[in-house]
Amino acid sequence: MARRSAPVTAEGPMPDLFGAPEVPASLPGRRLKARLARALLADGRGFLTRDVAALDLTLDGITGDRHAGPARKADARVPWYPRGTPIRNTRQVSLVAMDELAVLAARLGVAQIRPEWLGANLVVEGVARLTGLPVGTRLHFPGGAALVVEGENAPCRHAGQAVAEGIAELGLSAMPAADLALAFVTAAKGLRGLVAWVERAGSLQAGAEISVRVPAQQLWVP
Repeated sequence: MARRSAPVTAEGPMPDLFGAPEVPASLPGRRLKARLARALLADGRGFLTRDVAALDLTLDGITGDRHAGPARKADARVPWYPRGTPIRNTRQVSLVAMDELAVLAARLGVAQIRPEWLGANLVVEGVARLTGLPVGTRLHFPGGAALVVEGENAPCRHAGQAVAEGIAELGLSAMPAADLALAFVTAAKGLRGLVAWVERAGSLQAGAEISVRVPAQQLWVP
C-alpha cells in the first residue's frame, strides 16, 4: 500500500517519527458474470414474495411489486428525516444469494432460510459475498434492464418476524418466534443481501445471465 509523504521544509523532508498512516490502495473496477437463479414478486398483502418466470421493470421499479414507485416514505433507516417524509425510492429491488442464506441459517441453527421469507425479488448465483458489493455496482440483464446497487439491505425485525413465521411453519426450530425474530437482526448482518434501484427499464428472466460491473473503489481517509 502507498504511504503519505512526509512534510517537506526548506531543509528537506521532516523525519517521520511515528510512521505516516497508510493510504489504502485503490481497487480497480471489475466485470463479473452471474446468474439470476430465481425471480420473485411481492404482489400480496404480506411480506412474502412468490416465484415468477419473469419480471417487468420500469424506472419506478418492478411492475406490480409492493416496493415499486419513484418515492417512498422515510423510516428508521433514514433517521435524519422526519418519519413519513417523501424521499427518493432507492429500495425498489432486493437481491439475495443462497450461499449467504445458508450461512445465516447455520447462525440461527436452522436447516434453511428461504428467499421468499425475506421478501427477496432476485436470487443471484455466482457472486462471492454478494452483500459486500459496493454502492454503485451495476447489474445488466439480457432483457435490457439495468440495476444500480444502493447498498446492503440492513436486517430489520419485520424481516425477522417473517423468517420466524416461515421457520415455525416448517417446524425447523424450537426457539420462540419472538426470540428468533430478534436473533435474526444480529445474525443477518452482512448476509441479508442488497437493495437496488432501476436505472434502465426492461425485463428479467429467471435463469438469465447477469453482467455485474463493480466500480473502482478507494476507502476515503480524512
